[in-house]
Amino acid sequence: MVKETIYSVPRVGTVDFGCLITTPTGFDPSKEKLPLIVFLHGAGERGSDIAKLRVHGIPKLFSADPDWRGLRVVTLSPQCPENTTWNMLAPEVMQLIVHVCDEYGVDRDRVSLTGLSMGGFGTWEIGMQNPDFFSALAPICGGAMTWRVGALKNMPMRVFHGEDDPVVPAQNSIEAVEKLRQEGGSPELTIYPGVQHDSWTHTYEQTDLIEWLVAQKRR
Repeated sequence: MVKETIYSVPRVGTVDFGCLITTPTGFDPSKEKLPLIVFLHGAGERGSDIAKLRVHGIPKLFSADPDWRGLRVVTLSPQCPENTTWNMLAPEVMQLIVHVCDEYGVDRDRVSLTGLSMGGFGTWEIGMQNPDFFSALAPICGGAMTWRVGALKNMPMRVFHGEDDPVVPAQNSIEAVEKLRQEGGSPELTIYPGVQHDSWTHTYEQTDLIEWLVAQKRR
């Protein structure tokens, strides 16, 4: 099932998140607690047209098939409003995630976060602000404030980037991963030779990343 909805999250004023939420066939939250994958899109999908969310990544796959690869998982793909970023809305995103966890009876020990480009930056940032909440992180072609990545030293992480990315240099991911390893973390880094900004299509569709996210449990 694919559900399109709008949530209003209180802050100074309000921010309205359009969302795509998918649940597998026969899902009944009173009978099973499923993992949740939260997906953060890139800058090009901002706005109020939810159809844009189906272009890339997790919502592309699970909107077409909520039972993709036979996985029983709830997915949440919020849409960032125009003229802002995920990093700027980190507290509101977390309020939304908690709300959806409650509404769908999610297994709180299996909530993972992934995103691409602007969403890759958001994955790092929201993870660093909430290091005890998530079971795993998978930022794609993003980056982080390297002096803060130590907050994620105990977090299972897989990081992906195209070597020839002209939009977000691969060095962003390389430096963040190197610093996190110095801080005691053990993130896995994949750099795709010859690949430009779109390092996400192969990552989501042709690796085991999604299965890995579903399998992780909060430490």
